[in-house]
Amino acid sequence: MPDWLKNLLPIVLLLAAIAVVISRLPKIDLGHSEAFKRRRFLNWFPLGLTYALLYFGRYNLSANASLMEKIGLLTKQEYGDIDGVGSILYGVAFLLNGPLTDRWGGRATILIAAGGSALMNALLGVVTMRAQAGQMDHGTVVTAMTVLFAGNMYFQSFGAVSIVKVNAPWFHIRERGVLGGVFGILISLGLYFAYDWSRFIAKAMGMTAAFMVPAALLVGFFVLDAFIIRDTPGQAGFADFDTADASSGDTGEPVGLAEVARRMFSQKVIWIIIAIEFCSGFLRNAVMKWYLVFADKTGVKEGFVSANWGVLLCVAGILGGIFAGLISDHVFESRRGPVASVLYAGLLVGAAVTFAVLGSPITGWAVVFMSLCVIGVHGMLSGTASMDFGGKKNAGVATGIIDGFVYLGTGFQSLLYARILPSGEAAKDPANWKQWPIAMLPVAAVGLLFATRVWNAKPKAAAAPANAEKKAESKPEVAAA
Repeated sequence: MPDWLKNLLPIVLLLAAIAVVISRLPKIDLGHSEAFKRRRFLNWFPLGLTYALLYFGRYNLSANASLMEKIGLLTKQEYGDIDGVGSILYGVAFLLNGPLTDRWGGRATILIAAGGSALMNALLGVVTMRAQAGQMDHGTVVTAMTVLFAGNMYFQSFGAVSIVKVNAPWFHIRERGVLGGVFGILISLGLYFAYDWSRFIAKAMGMTAAFMVPAALLVGFFVLDAFIIRDTPGQAGFADFDTADASSGDTGEPVGLAEVARRMFSQKVIWIIIAIEFCSGFLRNAVMKWYLVFADKTGVKEGFVSANWGVLLCVAGILGGIFAGLISDHVFESRRGPVASVLYAGLLVGAAVTFAVLGSPITGWAVVFMSLCVIGVHGMLSGTASMDFGGKKNAGVATGIIDGFVYLGTGFQSLLYARILPSGEAAKDPANWKQWPIAMLPVAAVGLLFATRVWNAKPKAAAAPANAEKKAESKPEVAAA
């Protein structure tokens, strides 16, 4: 059996087992017809795969950071700076792209994301090819990669906003916890593509191909999405319905960006979620982007965890996302705060264990566990809470605000770690990497503290729906515990 199939098989089996478990859980019956459910699947599934492929075209740089250093393309600090600049631009871009998504619709903006990222990846491939052929000096290569990766991250910032914007009108608030779990699965598949497929492609076909292959796949899904995806059930021939989120009962004209932002920031819960997700962005990428560098520098790159990093991240993310989604909808009555609290407690424990066992084989498993927790949190807050508290009318702005701070946290950790982590001969000793988990500990503690403050938070409807049953569904106040 080929290696790629050996890696893919456990993921397929895990997804099959999860499908069986979900199918046997008590159903939350909201009266959807079977035809509606089939059409909804045809809507979100290609959309979700497009998002996974965007990850393929986003993390291919970090997946091959060590290889690029070895072949003389980028040093560790140059990679950290490029990643930091791109991540900060990604976060800031949400201030523009969130409102644009609300105005243009998620279908249009997922096409912009796929097409723009495909173009930037293709150009990164051209720069890599020319650099390896000696046709560009090193300074020009670094500048070009910085600009192109920043452009890639700008287009990528439409991705998460588009997913939330499209799915919000198709899913009632009582269904969105499991949807958040699915969001976690899609993130996980994207990480698998990036960290296993990308490294395999780079080794087998060259570094240029690690950019060109995701570019080609994104072009294919651009075409597929254009034919299949619709923004609302009404556009697909089904009746639109009250989703019982923050837009419930809001039948007025769309308001401007300033008013939407004022409404968002007037809610204490939004500020708390922003703070949590800043911490999530720091922790998620502190683990995912730097463990492979740690493993390579300290000589444990052939260990089981580092050798199978992509598939383990995928499995961990799937389990974390589904665990988070199921307990949110079936245990905590579609509240997201308790789930974030449980998973942040896991992140704090994982960071402490990583510090205690740094350099031992347990290190890899500790950071895999942290990945499980942080992907679960991200799916619940960026993928689900943004729908709940923004509502289907303002899902783009809400997601932009929340996910923007995720990547500001990512950018901060990239710039920080590029400067505090060891380099040269010092990097070969695991004892010199203690600042890696030390920096995670206070961030995890702060995230946990904030997560407990939204334990009872639920969205408040913009206006009371006429139907009493719908009123009961959408009445809960936004309140911090």
